[in-house]
Amino acid sequence: MQFLDIPQPIGVSLGVTRQLNDGVTPKMSLSDTAIRNAKPTNKAFKIYDEHGLFILITPSGGKWWRLKFRFNGNENSISLGTYPATSLKTARDKRNEARRLLAEGINPSEHRKAKKAANRNNAANNFESISREWLATHMKNKADSHKSKVRRRLEIHLFPWIGNKPIDALSAP
Repeated sequence: MQFLDIPQPIGVSLGVTRQLNDGVTPKMSLSDTAIRNAKPTNKAFKIYDEHGLFILITPSGGKWWRLKFRFNGNENSISLGTYPATSLKTARDKRNEARRLLAEGINPSEHRKAKKAANRNNAANNFESISREWLATHMKNKADSHKSKVRRRLEIHLFPWIGNKPIDALSAP
């Protein structure tokens, strides 16, 4: 009878590895249990998943998802949220989206900043903010009773339905 040489699994703190026939011990994917069981220490530490995704455990107990990547030869990282608000699956989805942007030659960090700036711009150019600006400029020489009626009508009849819409998205019927 011949015995097979089967490599025995080797446990590593907070991560799981396995021994392959060639002697290499690759890191396996991170699990939700390993994240939950990770306890803070007096110094921040990282637990790596795959393709640059890791979770940073802070001394105060915070668990932050981060993605490390290279763009134009420079190492960068972006935050993907906090655990448990951002699950492992969601963090991996965000990682895959960032990797897709990198494959297209787009810096995920700059892309995120551009989206935030566009959202701020859209928030400043919505119907309600433009209407309030109009009230301030065009109603300054009108009677207080008239100004209050017009403001109240806008607040009751228009702002709840179209107040948050960007002004360029609105058209005449």
